[in-house]
Amino acid sequence: MDVQVEQEVVGTRTVVRVAGEVDVASADRLREQLARTVAEGGTDLVVDLTAVSFMDSTGLGLLVGTLKRVRTAGGRMALVIDSDQLMKIFTITGLHQVFAIHGTLEGALAG
Repeated sequence: MDVQVEQEVVGTRTVVRVAGEVDVASADRLREQLARTVAEGGTDLVVDLTAVSFMDSTGLGLLVGTLKRVRTAGGRMALVIDSDQLMKIFTITGLHQVFAIHGTLEGALAG
């Protein structure tokens, strides 16, 4: 399955909705979209991963890289994760302590 990426501005925040599988074969599309978003000034970023069915280390790496770019630009980035399976990956890798993670988009937008 490929990855689908949609983007919209909600108030002052840029929301990037991701669906499908984020792996070595599909990550380039998401990486390019996030890099373009940050380069265009979208540094108050929420990445909604609620429709992601699988993510490998490539996906984790691209999110970490995006977080670094956002922070370098003086912005902030939050993730929306409602899947126990996906949250387990962030917990095992310790990335749950690096990212602001919310269970809902509403929670991320309020945070």
